[in-house]
Amino acid sequence: MRKGEITKVSGPLVVAKGMKGSKMYDVVRVSEERLVGEIIGLSADTASIQVYEETSGIGPGEPVYITDEPLIVELGPGLIESIFDGIQRPLDIIRDQTGDRIARGVEIPALERDIKWAFKPLVKKDDKVCGGDIIGEVKETALVLHKIMIPHNVAGKIKSIKQGEYLITDTVCELETKDGIVQLTLMQRWPVRLPRPYKKRLAPSLILSTGQRVIDMFFPIAKGGTACCPGPFGTGKTVIQHQLAKWADAEIIVYIGCGERGNEMTDVLMEFPALKDPRSGESLMKRTVLIANTSNMPVAAREASVYTGITIAEYYRDMGYSVAVMADSTSRWAEAMREISGRLEEMPGEEGYPAYLSAKVSSFYERAGRIDVVGKPSREGALSVIGAVSPPGGDLSDPVVQATLRVVKVFWSLEDRLAYQRHFPAISWLNSYSLYIDDVSEELNTVIAKDFTDLSKEAMRLLEQEAELQEIVRLIGVDALSPEDRLILEGARSIREDFLHQNAFHEVDTYASLNKQYKMLAACLYNYNKAKEALSRGVAFDDIVKMKVREKISRMRYLSESELSSIDKLQDEITKEFQKLLNIGSDVVDDTPVKEKEKESTTGKEESGKEAEKKPVKKTRRSRRKK
Repeated sequence: MRKGEITKVSGPLVVAKGMKGSKMYDVVRVSEERLVGEIIGLSADTASIQVYEETSGIGPGEPVYITDEPLIVELGPGLIESIFDGIQRPLDIIRDQTGDRIARGVEIPALERDIKWAFKPLVKKDDKVCGGDIIGEVKETALVLHKIMIPHNVAGKIKSIKQGEYLITDTVCELETKDGIVQLTLMQRWPVRLPRPYKKRLAPSLILSTGQRVIDMFFPIAKGGTACCPGPFGTGKTVIQHQLAKWADAEIIVYIGCGERGNEMTDVLMEFPALKDPRSGESLMKRTVLIANTSNMPVAAREASVYTGITIAEYYRDMGYSVAVMADSTSRWAEAMREISGRLEEMPGEEGYPAYLSAKVSSFYERAGRIDVVGKPSREGALSVIGAVSPPGGDLSDPVVQATLRVVKVFWSLEDRLAYQRHFPAISWLNSYSLYIDDVSEELNTVIAKDFTDLSKEAMRLLEQEAELQEIVRLIGVDALSPEDRLILEGARSIREDFLHQNAFHEVDTYASLNKQYKMLAACLYNYNKAKEALSRGVAFDDIVKMKVREKISRMRYLSESELSSIDKLQDEITKEFQKLLNIGSDVVDDTPVKEKEKESTTGKEESGKEAEKKPVKKTRRSRRKK
């Protein structure tokens, strides 16, 4: 193995000479402790290396061992339910071998080598195969059927294929290629910075339902889409990421804790095994991969963690699965780039970030998409990426936020004002947007209800009207408004509190299906439209807001998915209560238009006036006295 020599150490940055022949992003082993590092700069025979471990005690003159290969992840059975650090070291296995602290220079394979997997072949001898073709499958968990694929750089004819239980390093297939016999195992390796190939991109026409009402109804994300949720401290970015990881309609979840607090990652590790998937009833961990790079881990590994996570996600996407990646948070990833860039003495960009920040952010999010997968059988895969951004002080002009918004198509704006009002999720319905609404509207209107998107637009108009009226209320008070305007405020309040507000820690309210969301919003708007009709017929505003059915509307969020028929019955109760207010009986509804009623009443007054003219006027005592 070739080796160089350390000439300088600056935190996680090590400079070494004698590195001629090395390439950018090659992995090296630094010092006799064999710390993992990656080349990020080359000049003549000098290389700048970012080290993924603590460099204290390392000095000039120590060796650097050159591997001549880039940072690579292992892909195969055993990824699901695993917990890795930023460079795919298995944290649970390291803990068992070295204790709670990760020992420096530890070398443990990412995938366990002593577990046997039941391999079932799907091709036979003499079949011609090429890169991406599925040759067999392994039951990885109760929820995931792991497809064994031909590596992308290999093609040929099947010489032999086995069936039975094998280790991931055992040969299960021999392939005759133009370069000779290639032995295939259950595992393959892939460079983390190189996107996996695909045939073509497909239109993002399918919604990725999340179970979060404010997202699915107003700002949906498509399968294969990109989204970001920036916000200041305490607005619930991590909770939203947890909610999406738990309930998003994706078959595989890859959660990347990039520079997060250790206790937040602990919450994930403790909660996920106990939570049940609403679609299968199995533990959520049986479809989840965790990348844990906490804030006390080396900063260089934070930069690699997002690439490790998205490469694993692309691997499952190529099997034909819908995969969702949660990156929490990309701001800390950018901070790691800024620190490394500063130690490299590069020319700083805005706020000290490297000039290539925007390119790095774009290259990460552009690996998302709904695609036609390379290989046989023909299949579709989807990779959705949702990133949290933590701008200092919630400033949305931060370079990381702006670089992200130029790439993603969904923006969930988190507001501290809503969080302080205890309104969660604290997603602003006035500042957020989704560019996928038109793409997914056909599916929603066909599968859920034909007026799904119309209902959403009507509710948003009501919320926008409320925002305009709130400006007037601040100046002159709510009592100065007309009953019609006060009813708009009341209708918007119902949408905000009874529909948009969602308790992430309530066993029922934490998740709402698309069908439940539609029924809930329909009930809120039905009540508002009935109230508007009653107000136009002379019913007092105070009588409308005192209706008993309002309490049932506020509690419909706690109805389980098996009790949704109760929301349908709620509309009948709303109708009956308004009938009582109008005093027209419980069975017959007076549908006479208001203008016709006014005309009838005016006509009646005119007739009574004519009759009064015909009657003799009774003379009073004062009139007789004048005579």
